[in-house]
Amino acid sequence: MNSQPPLRQPCPPGTCTCSRDALLETPGADMRILRLTLHEERRLLERLENVQSLADLERLQQRMFEQLGIRMDIAPGHNEVRSMRGIAIDFADQPGLCRKTRPALAAAIRRGLAKHPEIAWRLLDAHDLLGGI
Repeated sequence: MNSQPPLRQPCPPGTCTCSRDALLETPGADMRILRLTLHEERRLLERLENVQSLADLERLQQRMFEQLGIRMDIAPGHNEVRSMRGIAIDFADQPGLCRKTRPALAAAIRRGLAKHPEIAWRLLDAHDLLGGI
């Protein structure tokens, strides 16, 4: 029995810029992102909110790339960081990644950093912003 994993349902026409249909029509395209169903997205958001350490967050980033092809960069913003909103979370352009998923993932990460500010401090220290304080 050869069953395919469920694919994400398409967004209503004209509401999203994810290029899901173009991705499906392209032979040999990376379709891993379409495995992120709404149920799986909720599980991922919950996992990101409950991150326990910087190493855990980095592991999640790696797994998101391996399983879904999502390239995400988390770093201190260009201006000073006074709150979790000062942490820059950037996503590489990727066909199939819903426009609503990007801000939802970023918000979940910020909520996780707010729950555990020591992770944000480690992130700042990893980018040498605390300078050995």
